[in-house]
Amino acid sequence: MKVILSALALIAAAPLAAQLSPAERDALLADAPADPYADRDADVRQGVDAFFAALRSDDKTALARQMVPEGVIFVHNRMNPDAPRVDVVPVAKHLENWLKSPPGLDERMDYQTVLMDGDMALVWGPYRFIAGGKTSHCGINSLSMVLTEDGTWKVANTSFTMELPDFCDELGAPEAPAQ
Repeated sequence: MKVILSALALIAAAPLAAQLSPAERDALLADAPADPYADRDADVRQGVDAFFAALRSDDKTALARQMVPEGVIFVHNRMNPDAPRVDVVPVAKHLENWLKSPPGLDERMDYQTVLMDGDMALVWGPYRFIAGGKTSHCGINSLSMVLTEDGTWKVANTSFTMELPDFCDELGAPEAPAQ
Protein backbone atom coordinates (compact mmCIF):
# COMPACT_ATOMS: atom_id res chain seq x y z
CA MET A 1 0.00 0.00 0.00
CA LYS A 2 2.91 2.36 0.81
CA VAL A 3 4.32 1.78 -2.67
CA ILE A 4 0.98 2.70 -4.28
CA LEU A 5 0.60 5.82 -2.12
CA SER A 6 4.18 6.85 -2.89
CA ALA A 7 3.58 6.38 -6.61
CA LEU A 8 0.37 8.42 -6.44
CA ALA A 9 2.22 11.18 -4.58
CA LEU A 10 4.88 11.24 -7.29
CA ILE A 11 2.23 11.38 -10.03
CA ALA A 12 0.41 14.20 -8.26
CA ALA A 13 3.70 16.04 -7.93
CA ALA A 14 4.54 15.66 -11.63
CA PRO A 15 3.46 19.21 -12.58
CA LEU A 16 5.56 20.49 -9.68
CA ALA A 17 8.50 18.36 -10.76
CA ALA A 18 8.45 20.01 -14.17
CA GLN A 19 9.26 23.30 -12.39
CA LEU A 20 12.05 21.81 -10.26
CA SER A 21 15.71 22.01 -11.05
CA PRO A 22 17.37 18.70 -12.03
CA ALA A 23 19.01 18.51 -8.59
CA GLU A 24 15.67 19.07 -6.81
CA ARG A 25 13.95 16.49 -9.03
CA ASP A 26 16.75 13.95 -8.31
CA ALA A 27 16.40 14.58 -4.57
CA LEU A 28 12.63 14.02 -4.77
CA LEU A 29 13.07 10.78 -6.71
CA ALA A 30 15.78 9.57 -4.34
CA ASP A 31 13.17 9.48 -1.59
CA ALA A 32 10.88 7.23 -3.66
CA PRO A 33 10.79 3.61 -2.51
CA ALA A 34 12.99 1.10 -4.32
CA ASP A 35 11.46 -1.52 -6.57
CA PRO A 36 9.94 -4.00 -4.07
CA TYR A 37 10.50 -6.89 -6.50
CA ALA A 38 14.16 -6.25 -7.31
CA ASP A 39 15.46 -8.61 -4.60
CA ARG A 40 13.06 -11.37 -5.59
CA ASP A 41 14.11 -11.06 -9.23
CA ALA A 42 17.75 -11.28 -8.14
CA ASP A 43 16.95 -14.42 -6.13
CA VAL A 44 15.40 -16.10 -9.19
CA ARG A 45 18.42 -15.13 -11.32
CA GLN A 46 20.68 -16.54 -8.61
CA GLY A 47 18.78 -19.84 -8.86
CA VAL A 48 19.31 -19.91 -12.63
CA ASP A 49 22.99 -19.03 -12.13
CA ALA A 50 23.31 -21.98 -9.73
CA PHE A 51 21.67 -24.25 -12.31
CA PHE A 52 24.19 -23.26 -15.01
CA ALA A 53 27.13 -23.48 -12.57
CA ALA A 54 26.04 -27.03 -11.77
CA LEU A 55 25.74 -27.82 -15.47
CA ARG A 56 29.34 -26.63 -16.02
CA SER A 57 30.64 -28.47 -12.95
CA ASP A 58 32.77 -31.59 -13.18
CA ASP A 59 30.59 -32.90 -10.33
CA LYS A 60 27.89 -34.61 -12.39
CA THR A 61 25.66 -34.93 -9.31
CA ALA A 62 25.51 -31.13 -8.84
CA LEU A 63 22.77 -30.64 -11.43
CA ALA A 64 20.36 -32.81 -9.43
CA ARG A 65 20.57 -30.29 -6.55
CA GLN A 66 19.33 -27.52 -8.85
CA MET A 67 16.35 -29.30 -10.42
CA VAL A 68 13.05 -30.71 -9.20
CA PRO A 69 13.23 -34.44 -10.03
CA GLU A 70 9.48 -34.65 -10.73
CA GLY A 71 9.79 -32.05 -13.50
CA VAL A 72 9.63 -32.50 -17.25
CA ILE A 73 11.86 -31.26 -20.08
CA PHE A 74 10.42 -30.50 -23.52
CA VAL A 75 13.10 -30.42 -26.24
CA HIS A 76 11.89 -28.71 -29.42
CA ASN A 77 14.57 -30.33 -31.57
CA ARG A 78 15.11 -28.54 -34.88
CA MET A 79 18.59 -29.90 -35.56
CA ASN A 80 17.21 -31.64 -38.66
CA PRO A 81 15.09 -28.92 -40.32
CA ASP A 82 13.35 -31.55 -42.45
CA ALA A 83 12.20 -33.52 -39.42
CA PRO A 84 11.67 -31.29 -36.37
CA ARG A 85 10.38 -33.08 -33.31
CA VAL A 86 9.47 -32.52 -29.69
CA ASP A 87 11.08 -34.89 -27.21
CA VAL A 88 9.64 -35.17 -23.71
CA VAL A 89 12.15 -36.20 -21.04
CA PRO A 90 11.38 -36.58 -17.34
CA VAL A 91 13.92 -34.63 -15.28
CA ALA A 92 14.75 -37.82 -13.31
CA LYS A 93 15.72 -39.57 -16.58
CA HIS A 94 17.72 -36.54 -17.74
CA LEU A 95 19.66 -36.52 -14.45
CA GLU A 96 20.36 -40.24 -14.84
CA ASN A 97 21.73 -39.60 -18.36
CA TRP A 98 23.65 -36.53 -17.17
CA LEU A 99 25.79 -38.71 -14.91
CA LYS A 100 27.24 -40.27 -18.10
CA SER A 101 27.85 -36.98 -19.93
CA PRO A 102 31.41 -35.95 -20.84
CA PRO A 103 33.27 -33.23 -18.96
CA GLY A 104 33.68 -29.75 -20.41
CA LEU A 105 30.04 -28.96 -21.18
CA ASP A 106 28.88 -25.38 -20.90
CA GLU A 107 25.70 -23.42 -21.47
CA ARG A 108 25.34 -19.66 -21.54
CA MET A 109 21.98 -17.91 -21.41
CA ASP A 110 20.82 -14.32 -21.70
CA TYR A 111 18.01 -13.87 -19.14
CA GLN A 112 15.88 -11.57 -21.30
CA THR A 113 12.65 -12.02 -19.37
CA VAL A 114 12.01 -12.88 -15.72
CA LEU A 115 8.38 -13.15 -14.63
CA MET A 116 7.32 -13.95 -11.08
CA ASP A 117 4.23 -14.66 -9.05
CA GLY A 118 4.82 -15.76 -5.47
CA ASP A 119 6.69 -19.06 -5.45
CA MET A 120 6.83 -19.52 -9.23
CA ALA A 121 8.86 -17.78 -11.89
CA LEU A 122 9.68 -18.05 -15.57
CA VAL A 123 13.05 -17.18 -17.07
CA TRP A 124 13.18 -16.88 -20.86
CA GLY A 125 15.98 -16.10 -23.29
CA PRO A 126 18.44 -17.29 -25.90
CA TYR A 127 21.22 -19.72 -25.01
CA ARG A 128 24.31 -21.35 -26.50
CA PHE A 129 25.42 -24.91 -25.64
CA ILE A 130 29.13 -25.68 -25.89
CA ALA A 131 30.69 -29.16 -25.97
CA GLY A 132 34.39 -29.73 -26.44
CA GLY A 133 35.00 -26.01 -26.82
CA LYS A 134 32.63 -25.72 -29.82
CA THR A 135 29.03 -24.63 -30.13
CA SER A 136 26.91 -27.77 -30.32
CA HIS A 137 23.59 -25.95 -30.68
CA CYS A 138 21.69 -22.92 -29.49
CA GLY A 139 18.08 -21.87 -29.07
CA ILE A 140 15.59 -20.32 -26.69
CA ASN A 141 15.30 -21.51 -23.08
CA SER A 142 12.11 -21.30 -21.06
CA LEU A 143 12.91 -22.25 -17.46
CA SER A 144 10.03 -22.74 -15.04
CA MET A 145 11.39 -21.99 -11.59
CA VAL A 146 9.90 -22.91 -8.23
CA LEU A 147 10.75 -21.56 -4.79
CA THR A 148 11.52 -24.59 -2.65
CA GLU A 149 10.90 -25.09 1.06
CA ASP A 150 14.55 -24.27 1.83
CA GLY A 151 14.12 -20.83 0.21
CA THR A 152 16.09 -21.53 -2.98
CA TRP A 153 14.85 -21.30 -6.54
CA LYS A 154 15.17 -24.48 -8.61
CA VAL A 155 14.36 -25.49 -12.18
CA ALA A 156 11.06 -27.39 -12.12
CA ASN A 157 10.30 -27.74 -15.82
CA THR A 158 11.99 -26.52 -18.95
CA SER A 159 11.24 -26.17 -22.63
CA PHE A 160 13.91 -25.25 -25.10
CA THR A 161 14.52 -25.15 -28.79
CA MET A 162 17.60 -26.85 -30.26
CA GLU A 163 18.82 -25.05 -33.37
CA LEU A 164 21.88 -25.58 -35.56
CA PRO A 165 24.84 -23.31 -34.70
CA ASP A 166 24.19 -21.36 -37.92
CA PHE A 167 21.15 -19.80 -36.21
CA CYS A 168 22.89 -18.62 -33.00
CA ASP A 169 23.46 -15.02 -34.15
CA GLU A 170 19.91 -14.71 -35.47
CA LEU A 171 18.55 -15.92 -32.12
CA GLY A 172 20.77 -13.57 -30.14
CA ALA A 173 22.55 -16.41 -28.34
CA PRO A 174 25.36 -15.29 -26.02
CA GLU A 175 28.89 -15.62 -27.32
CA ALA A 176 30.89 -18.68 -26.32
CA PRO A 177 33.51 -17.95 -23.66
CA ALA A 178 37.06 -17.40 -24.95
CA GLN A 179 39.19 -20.52 -24.83
